[in-house]
Amino acid sequence: MAERKQIPWILWPVWALWRLVVVIISMTGRLIGAVLGLVLMIVGLLVSLTIVGAIVGVPLIIFGFLLIMRSLF
Repeated sequence: MAERKQIPWILWPVWALWRLVVVIISMTGRLIGAVLGLVLMIVGLLVSLTIVGAIVGVPLIIFGFLLIMRSLF
């Protein structure tokens, strides 16, 4: 039986976000994942132009960046 690695609780949100990115890339493919990441970064930038929108925009930019990085590597 393979031993499963334990994720420290403090790193669990980062690990969960990365697993979500991996699932999206595996379902859509690399090219569509990169395009989707670019679109999310642009939308996040546009939403971040207002102070209130920065609460939603900054996570969108980060998520889009992660999608692009996973698509490239």
